Formats: sequence, C-alpha cells, structure tokens
Amino acid sequence: MILAAYGSTLYKLLYLGHMVTFLVAFAAAVINPILVAKVKGDGDEPSLLRLAGHIAGNGRQIHFPALVLLGAFGLGMVFEGDLDFGDAWVSLAFLVWLAMCGIITGLMLPSERKLAAGDRSAEALVERAGQIVTLLLLVMLYLMIWKPGA
Repeated sequence: MILAAYGSTLYKLLYLGHMVTFLVAFAAAVINPILVAKVKGDGDEPSLLRLAGHIAGNGRQIHFPALVLLGAFGLGMVFEGDLDFGDAWVSLAFLVWLAMCGIITGLMLPSERKLAAGDRSAEALVERAGQIVTLLLLVMLYLMIWKPGA
C-alpha cells in the first residue's frame, strides 16, 4: 500500500534520512585510510593501535548503525513512494546492502577489534574488507543513479 506519493513531504523526509545516513555510514571509508596512513608514516605503533581502537569503536557505534538506518530509510522510500521491488535496480540495491552489512559484521568489525587488540595480522583483512565494501558502494551508487531495468 502506498501511503505517500513520490515527492510528498514524508517521502522527502525519508530521502533526507537516506542521504544523511549515507554520509555517516561511509565517511569512514574515506577518512580511516587517510588517518591510518598518516599514523603509519609517523611510525608510532602505540598510536596506530589506539587509532585502530577508535576506528573499531566508531564502526560499531556510529558507522554500522548508520548503514542499518540507511537501509531502513531506503526501505521506507520503497514502501512509501512509487518504487517497487519488482524493479531490478531496487532488488539488486537491497541485495548489495545486505552484502555490505554481512561483510562489515562478519569480516570488518571483528578484524578491527583484533587489530585494536594488537593483532597486526588482522590489518590486511580490514583493508580487504574495506576495499570490497567500497566496490559494493560503487555498485550501489550505479544502481541508484542509472536505475538499470527501470
């Protein structure tokens, strides 16, 4: 049942929430690698581990919850507007979002915690998971901008 028309105030509020949570969820994908590179350049191992602890905490408390809300706002837009899971781009975007959530909860967050605890072998997995999520983000943006199958 469509409760709000595309372009209505409710739809626009859902869209605003979708955009704000997008920024919060993926800010770390841009900022964290820069911060890590700077701290590594300083050659200060204790600072790197402290930074890894902050990154792990932020991922758990800020960025992943924002990713969940991002999906919730997106689903709200589907249910409240003229979007439909029958459109290939909507269904594929939902699947990509689920994949991102799985990679973050299954690989990235546990590896960030291990790195923060001093396990430097987890660093490669954190980087790889970040690269995969970034690639999925680009796929998601493609789907939402070009809307293939619409």
